[in-house]
Amino acid sequence: MFAMGNAGRNTIGMVLAGGKGDRLSPLTLRKPKPSIAFGGKYKIIDFVLSNLFNSGIKRVYVLTQYQAYSLNKHIRESWGKWTGLGEFFVAISPEIRGESEEWFKGTADAILQYLRFVEHTDAEYVAIFGGDHVYRMDIGQMVEYHRMNRADMTLAALEVTPKDAQRFGIFAVDEDFRVTAFAEKPKDPERIPDRETCFASMGNYIFSTRKLIEVLLEGKKKYEDLDFGKHVIPMMLEQGDRVFAYNFSDNQIPGMKPEERGYWRDVGTIDSYYEANMDLINASPQLNLYNYKWPILTNQGNLPPAKTIFDQEDRRGENLNSYVCAGCITSGGTVRRCILGPRSRINSWSLVEDSILFENVNVGRHAKIRKAIVDKNVVIPDNTIIGYDHDEDRRRGYTVTESGIVVVPGA
Repeated sequence: MFAMGNAGRNTIGMVLAGGKGDRLSPLTLRKPKPSIAFGGKYKIIDFVLSNLFNSGIKRVYVLTQYQAYSLNKHIRESWGKWTGLGEFFVAISPEIRGESEEWFKGTADAILQYLRFVEHTDAEYVAIFGGDHVYRMDIGQMVEYHRMNRADMTLAALEVTPKDAQRFGIFAVDEDFRVTAFAEKPKDPERIPDRETCFASMGNYIFSTRKLIEVLLEGKKKYEDLDFGKHVIPMMLEQGDRVFAYNFSDNQIPGMKPEERGYWRDVGTIDSYYEANMDLINASPQLNLYNYKWPILTNQGNLPPAKTIFDQEDRRGENLNSYVCAGCITSGGTVRRCILGPRSRINSWSLVEDSILFENVNVGRHAKIRKAIVDKNVVIPDNTIIGYDHDEDRRRGYTVTESGIVVVPGA
């Protein structure tokens, strides 16, 4: 069994999962960023949903939008089955709700369009979290921090250097971490009092329910593209509401190792996505997926164990320093420093190194693949060479990043 927080009785969750993820193209041409595989068998959205579930928050609305079918299906077939009476994980999106619904025009507008779910809840607090980041967090600790401060709004904050701060929305705070100002990507960011670091927004918020309803209805009158960072936070600061920053580095989960403290990844580009995945296969990864006290949950599927076939001098099935999911067969080929998604097959005399294979990839005989990301259901023909000649990779229509990562898209 794993530990569960006590936030669930007083809190509902709303997850913003409509992101298109343009910087992850071509992986996001047919699915949104939260639906992209991470760590072989998981989807990116599984991390925030696991955080909510493990924290005891089991009344959750997932607001999807762009290419939502696969994400809605994943939530329905996995998360929708794990809740009980009065509990739910449900995906809702404009494209499946009829012509009366509009596309979301801003992060707060997404909540505003489904404000009826907030108005009809008996929960005291609403946790509004993004669905496209990788991290572990006990959200109950943030809710308790919000309650103790008698806050109207609490923002999850990442402690970053002044140089890194120029990539984020930055909070200015007083000695009690009450937010006094907010600026997007400032050139001269405000420091935390008595520190040489800054508070960056993680895009995760706790609201007192009544205040959320009040501020969204007020914002609706002023802004068509209502957004939390651009409009809601400045509005609340201007009218003197109690807005506090919660330091994510203070959050602790059961079984957490020291190197995991403050681990949070945006994985918004091909390079950052690749690096975060490949860190998982290190001997001491920053994100430990083997922490059974705070598991990352997903739809496991009814798949057989992974296996290797053949042990001959010139034909040996080997998985070396790799992360191999259920249903994989390494049949006489060599896999080195890779992540193999479920049901992948590596055929004889092939070599796959430093690569990420999504679900159901079939690598043909005598193929050679290096430093690549291969999308779901791709078949690599016999004798194909990928990652050794980038000009040839581009001629085949593959994307090649500046750091030399080759992306092989699905059909």
